[in-house]
Amino acid sequence: MTRVLIVDDHELFRAGVRAQLEPAMDVVGEAAGVEDAVRLIGEASPEVVLLDVHMPDGGGVEVLHRAAEIEPFPRFLALSASDAAEDVIAVIRAGARGYVTKSISADELQDAIERVRDGDAVFSPRLAGFVLDAFAGDTAPERVDESDVDQLTPREREVLRHLARGYLYKEIAQRLGISAKTVEAHVSAVLRKLQLSNRHQLSRWAQARRLD
Repeated sequence: MTRVLIVDDHELFRAGVRAQLEPAMDVVGEAAGVEDAVRLIGEASPEVVLLDVHMPDGGGVEVLHRAAEIEPFPRFLALSASDAAEDVIAVIRAGARGYVTKSISADELQDAIERVRDGDAVFSPRLAGFVLDAFAGDTAPERVDESDVDQLTPREREVLRHLARGYLYKEIAQRLGISAKTVEAHVSAVLRKLQLSNRHQLSRWAQARRLD
């Protein structure tokens, strides 16, 4: 069964979602805010995190940023009452794989969770356009500009290719015959050179340049 963590600051809503998901899915925990969410992501190793966008202590974007280096890194599906374009774009830019509104049915939510777990991007119908519009201008220039790739060493490019394919640090280490600490050092060096914030931004950067 898919391991799911529910993050929302409303206790009754969390209870309702849990009731709708169980027993078809394994709800491994509930969190009411950023601190508890980050802690449970590390402790319970969920495959999918259902993530509220607005919470009193920082919201979904803060959870995504704080959890960026946790491994294994789960998939995030935003589940929010908001259908504002700025909310959708912010949470997707931060690393979520999908965004659905709280008007979604129980069956649709289960399907969305499974699809996100499998790597699909899932959006409520009218929200997908926001993402397409927001990202339409992001990737086209990156695909043709190779100057920033030239500043990377051959080993850094090799690590980056594996990262873009979705491998974890320890898996990259095994494939390249180096330690996980060395992989982490290469990733840190690349982040500094490219002025990016985390490995998920780095993965998208590599995919945009077809390094995968």
